[in-house]
Amino acid sequence: MTTQTYTLFMLLKTTRQWLDQEPKTRFAFIKEKVNPILEAHSTVSMRFFDTESYTARISDIVVWETSDLVAYQGVIKGLRDTIFWDRYFEVLEIIPAVEDGYAAYYAMTPLTGGVQAG
Repeated sequence: MTTQTYTLFMLLKTTRQWLDQEPKTRFAFIKEKVNPILEAHSTVSMRFFDTESYTARISDIVVWETSDLVAYQGVIKGLRDTIFWDRYFEVLEIIPAVEDGYAAYYAMTPLTGGVQAG
């Protein structure tokens, strides 16, 4: 049986409270409060993308990847227990996805993994 990897896109909007802090303070918060949550759930990986220069709707996208949704829930619950959630960032939307799920369903070669049509 193949392990399913889930990708979850979290759309964020920074708050004025976050932006008013010095960068050193922001990085210290991530190191002291967010990193321990991630370390406690090592089966969840996080990538962070800045988007504020390209859209006014959101400022950042966090891309989570995991094959363990219980661990992912632990990360989210941990973040909700900090001021990351709602005070520093507004979580606008979480979009769960499965890469190439359509191909697996139809037992076909994924467009992103093989030769593309056209």
